[in-house]
Amino acid sequence: MALVSLRQILDYAAEHSFAVPAFNASNMEQVQAIMQAADACDSPVIIQGSAGANNYAGEVFLRHLIAAAVEQYPHIPVVMHRDHGPAPAICAQAIQSGFSSVMMDGSLLEDMKTPSSFDYNVNVTRTVVDMAHACGVSVEGEIGCLGSIEDNADSADHSQLLTDPDEAVEFVKQTQVDALAVAIGTSHGAYKFSKPPTGDVLVISRLKTLQQRLPNTHFVMHGSSSVPQDWLKSINDYGGDIVQTYGVPVDEIVEGIKYGVRKVNIDTDLRMASTGAIRQYLAQQENASDFDAR
Repeated sequence: MALVSLRQILDYAAEHSFAVPAFNASNMEQVQAIMQAADACDSPVIIQGSAGANNYAGEVFLRHLIAAAVEQYPHIPVVMHRDHGPAPAICAQAIQSGFSSVMMDGSLLEDMKTPSSFDYNVNVTRTVVDMAHACGVSVEGEIGCLGSIEDNADSADHSQLLTDPDEAVEFVKQTQVDALAVAIGTSHGAYKFSKPPTGDVLVISRLKTLQQRLPNTHFVMHGSSSVPQDWLKSINDYGGDIVQTYGVPVDEIVEGIKYGVRKVNIDTDLRMASTGAIRQYLAQQENASDFDAR
């Protein structure tokens, strides 16, 4: 099956009413685990490289790890995606390197901290779409302020943290993106919610409205790690010090799929799984003399 574009895989997911997991990977072990899981589930998969992953592993190493996965599992459709590109030039570099999909995150300025204007977002995203589509590469855009409503409890208007349906419609019309990341109350990182999220902080109802307005658009849920509580406990039981935190419940993700979510981004869960396993292994007395990292 080899490498495929994001649009190909999300069109298929929409046709069959499911979502595709998009895992951020930083090393060989993660890529191998992702592919083993995809193989076991007979599922297509999206493997993402972020700025942090590129700083750690280097884009060349990361790209070749994903290429090796494609070669090792030729029967699994794989998307190689550049996550959160801060500028058209970064997306262009990823396209030239062989990525089959890029995200132009124009919701923030190039410093990836300062919220941008709607016009800025449209302009930079459209620039990337024109460039990418000419090369057969897909583009994900983002509209809205990705962040937890719980973290902004003092805000006078929680709707300011959610994707505005009118803006979303106009954004898709002007940019022609292949997928749209929307803000419904999720946030990046492990510290998403201090209590199990409810409809007060995770607004699936906004997805319903967005799907009604954009029935043919593929939506993306960022910050969708579920932060399994047994994994959190395992880390802390073996020397970790992570405060109590909760992720996005799986049943909420499933609910989102009913309303057009076709790509689900997962990063924290992979970090927790590997960190917990390493801590537990090293804490066992019978492994005290082991120095073979294999």
